[in-house]
Amino acid sequence: MKILGAIIAGGASSRMGVEKALMEIAGVPMLERIVSRLRIQVDDVVLNANGDSSRFANFVLPLVPDVLTVGTPLAGLHAVLSYGAHHGYQAVVTVPSDAPFIPLDLVERLQEAGAHKGAAIAFSGGQSHYLTGIWTTAFAKPLEKLLLSGSLRRMQDFAAKVEAETVLWTDHPHDPFFNVNTPADFENASAIASGAA
Repeated sequence: MKILGAIIAGGASSRMGVEKALMEIAGVPMLERIVSRLRIQVDDVVLNANGDSSRFANFVLPLVPDVLTVGTPLAGLHAVLSYGAHHGYQAVVTVPSDAPFIPLDLVERLQEAGAHKGAAIAFSGGQSHYLTGIWTTAFAKPLEKLLLSGSLRRMQDFAAKVEAETVLWTDHPHDPFFNVNTPADFENASAIASGAA
């Protein structure tokens, strides 16, 4: 199966005040950390981002902007599924741009769990991570119809609609899906990356 990895960077980073994906954690940009962990698990990696693309000039990644302006992360999912379908991928694995410690067995385990339904999402620390999942590119057109009809707004609603399987990861010694939303989270991430946590 040909699988595309897609990093979703559509958020406004309002709580951080800067582009989170470009923040350096222990001297390495968060986006670079995510790319290095995802790239070895998939056939190619793209970045879903909107606005001025020059801010990602240091990263050799195809940029895939949203096609639909629906104001939800589902727009990013739709964009990368459409891109994947157009370029011959059977599935897309999505991860957020603020989760620098995604596991190295992410794609393998999601692919296995999602083989029947065509979708699977990650779960750890008592919560589902709806933006971290695998999705068959056959969902591109149905998702577009749902978004254009205005009947779908949240990632969790789409995951429920396609009956996505759930894959459990342990959150010890740290949650592999830890995401950086606040300055305190950034400090924690730096401690984890440097081995101090």
